[in-house]
Amino acid sequence: MDLQAIKNKFSALFGDEFSVYTSPGRVNLIGEHTDYNGGFVFPGAIDKGIFACIRLNGTKTVRAYSIDNEDYCEFGLNEEDLPEQHWAKYLFGVCREIEKRGYTIGGFDTVFAGNVPIGAGMSSSAAVESTYAYALNELFNLGIDKFELARIGQMTEHHYVGVKCGIMDQFASLFGKAGNLMRLNCATMEFEYFPFDPKGYKVVLLDTLVKHSLASSAYNKRRESCENACAHIAAKYPEVKYLSDATQDMLDEVRPDISGEDYLRASYVIGEKQRVLDVCDALGKGDYETVGKCMYGTHFGMSKLYEVSCEELDYLNDLAKECGVTGSRVMGGGFGGCTINLVKEDLYDNFIKTAKEKFNAKFGHEPKVYDVVISDGARRL
Repeated sequence: MDLQAIKNKFSALFGDEFSVYTSPGRVNLIGEHTDYNGGFVFPGAIDKGIFACIRLNGTKTVRAYSIDNEDYCEFGLNEEDLPEQHWAKYLFGVCREIEKRGYTIGGFDTVFAGNVPIGAGMSSSAAVESTYAYALNELFNLGIDKFELARIGQMTEHHYVGVKCGIMDQFASLFGKAGNLMRLNCATMEFEYFPFDPKGYKVVLLDTLVKHSLASSAYNKRRESCENACAHIAAKYPEVKYLSDATQDMLDEVRPDISGEDYLRASYVIGEKQRVLDVCDALGKGDYETVGKCMYGTHFGMSKLYEVSCEELDYLNDLAKECGVTGSRVMGGGFGGCTINLVKEDLYDNFIKTAKEKFNAKFGHEPKVYDVVISDGARRL
């Protein structure tokens, strides 16, 4: 992804005056599918993101070009102006969600592109939403705080894309801080930065290149399972507002009243909440072995209880174990994408070589390798 190419395209389409904004994708060390269940997540922003040239145009029309899609779109700012192109719905949704909150914005010209791999579980969509929410807030002097900007991105997904996601991805993209992971309580929105510089280890993503679409019914179906289990528990324990408030004992009590599938999904979420807290404690002590055990525990839960893994992800997880990798798990919504791996530096080269060779022999292509650098959140360049 070449920033100069974005600037050149903007100049060719709209002229030479513009501002440049960027927001990153994210990784999540642990805490998956807990955000919409009111639990903890532990993400960090990464050194890959979305970059956009933007200029206000003084009209009520947005004129946008996506370099990655090689596609141009124009749309107005009213509800009936929803564009047909999927990529443009993210920009439109951000504009609409800002206006729904009582703010007034106008039209703008923009060209954007990114180097967050699409469909790899690194939240390219949240990076787009955060870039435009952050930029429009600044360019129109709206004074919206970052938490509300994150909600604007989240509600864009709910209302215009059809994914009932939690708030983690947009939060991480906006609040990211170089060298730090963030523990966010998704029920209270309280968060804390945790320095993350694992000496002697590397964090690496292996991308199966299997594409998932979170808008698929499977993601929303998992959410329905969790809400159903939570409703049954809350009928007996009114203090339970979110599934993450519940204990395994409470879930066991309502087991006869819910489906076996709902029980498995809820068991995973309740266990995952504790793993996040255990990882935070372990990091404070420099205990990466415990961090790794928790990561493997999450993978097992996502594969066997939440059932959002796939053959390729499970195979990479098994290879990581064979190669002595400290921790490995599926990252993101699942159904494809990446594993995130915590690897001792002296085992790194052999792990990557083995994973590429064996995965290629089994599936006919190598996984892509992304080394992770924890970076800053949304900003003007």
